[in-house]
Amino acid sequence: MGIVYRSRKKIGPLVLNFTENGYSSWSLKIGRWSWNSRTRAHRVDLPGPLSWKQDKSRS
Repeated sequence: MGIVYRSRKKIGPLVLNFTENGYSSWSLKIGRWSWNSRTRAHRVDLPGPLSWKQDKSRS
């Protein structure tokens, strides 16, 4: 298993994701709700270690 480089830059509710190849995707996080541009999935954080996710393909 090799070492993988990942980095995040947070600018308010906007999160930019980077890998060793450069820019990867961006996300919005407002409160408990978030949306990712690469997966186009909505996610809501629930109490404890739980979360709810809805993929674009299931809309």
